[in-house]
Amino acid sequence: MALKKSQKSLKKWTKQKWTTTSGKKSSETGEVYEPKDQIQKLKSTAKGRRKLAAANKKKREATRKGKQHAKHGLHKGKR
Repeated sequence: MALKKSQKSLKKWTKQKWTTTSGKKSSETGEVYEPKDQIQKLKSTAKGRRKLAAANKKKREATRKGKQHAKHGLHKGKR
């Protein structure tokens, strides 16, 4: 039986290696949690590093306010 689109997406999502920029726990550093390959791609350019820094800043601000999730913009257009 063929998998539905949402099931394929979830299967792909779970196979990815997820981490933070520093490799430490997000709860300790306040950094965004992203797939390792996406972090490497962002770190490879100046524009990507700025995006990652802005996302981490938004994540830390949301965490300080007691929120679990932050709208940091790195996931836009991924659906």
